[in-house]
Formats: sequence, structure tokens, C-alpha cells
Amino acid sequence: MKLIIYLFVALFFASTSITNAQTKSENDYQSLFDGKTFNGWRLATRDTAPGISWSAENGEISFDPSKGHGSDIITTRSFKDFDLSVDFKISEGGNSGIKYFLLPDTNLGCEFQIIDDSRHADAKLGVNGNRKTGALYDLIPANANKPFKGAGQWNTARIVSKGNHVEHWLNGTKILEYERGSNEFKHAISLSKFKDIKGFSEATSSPILLQAHGDKVWYKNIKIKEL
Repeated sequence: MKLIIYLFVALFFASTSITNAQTKSENDYQSLFDGKTFNGWRLATRDTAPGISWSAENGEISFDPSKGHGSDIITTRSFKDFDLSVDFKISEGGNSGIKYFLLPDTNLGCEFQIIDDSRHADAKLGVNGNRKTGALYDLIPANANKPFKGAGQWNTARIVSKGNHVEHWLNGTKILEYERGSNEFKHAISLSKFKDIKGFSEATSSPILLQAHGDKVWYKNIKIKEL
């Protein structure tokens, strides 16, 4: 009888430990935006605050080119292995993106493309849709059956990077994956607009970038978990 009680107690605490571990994992995400200020953000190529074309209010970061010329913005922290989640809304006919593994002191890096697939001209260029939403821009297309809600609607981008393995997710569905440094990846670069850029995509860590591409775009719920 004592043995049965002992086993029951052991199983109970083991189950509790697993539950606590899962809860801790779920809570390991850090917010990269406080909902009202640009604390933790700066211009991508200058160590200054974002200009007037960027706004931080009501829980959203937004870019509006009608307020003046704007430049890309980045986090003041760098990340290596991470799970990034961002809600985004692109304007009709708009273009933007989320970049990572940037070349130092530049805005060049791997990009989760965000664009109005049906209205923006650039979405029709490239190869096999590798300039459409969710694509690794100009390199690897997203799954053609991706669950994109379209321009003017909130969508959720997720980028998971561990070692050289990278995944793009859209609205809860994995839409592409690749291995940095693989022969296939190098071949894709050789066919892209980045073929002559030395060191492209080779950074081991970098800030996260939100792109100013001349069109209105909104971001919210920007959070990251370091892996």
C-alpha cells in the first residue's frame, strides 16, 4: 500500500513539473514594443529615434509616408536563436517587410515579405512568387496555399530561427523553411538581387527590422522568445 501511495505522489509531482515547464515556456516571450513609445527602437542606419513618419500609439507601431520621408527601424537589441511573432496590416497596394540577420550597419538581410499580393507590382516579379507575402524575399516562395487574409486585414507573421534552420509562419501555418548556408540556399542567393552582396545572410545575430517602403503599414503584438 505504501508503495502505491509513493508512486501516486511521484507521478503527481512529475505531472506538476511538466505543467509548470510548459507554462514557463509559454511565458518566455518578451515584448519588443510597450504600446506607446519607441523605447528599444532606433533608425536602422543611424543611432537616432524614428522620424515623424513612424508612430507609436494605441498599441501599434505604424508607418505613414504622408507624414514625411521615413527610414527602416530596428530593435536596439540583437537576437540569435529566436521565435518572433508580429501582427501586421498592410495597406491596399502596400509593401513592407520584417528583416533579420542583417549585415552590420545596413538594412540588408533576410526578409519576411509583407505586400499586397494582388495589387503591388513587385509581388508579380521575382520567381515563383518569391516576392509575395510570407516569402523569404527574392529567394524562396511561400506555400501557394498560405492563409493570407489580404491587405487591410490583420495577419500574424512568425519567424523561427534555430541554428541555421529558419521557418516562416503565417496565421498559424508554416509556409516555408530553409537552411542557411546549404547548397540550395546559396543557389537561391546566386539567382537573386543579393548575389553580389558579400556576407549576405551570414550574420550570427542581429536586430529585428521593420521596413519603411513608402506605403502605410501597421504592426502590433511584437514579441520574441530567445531559444
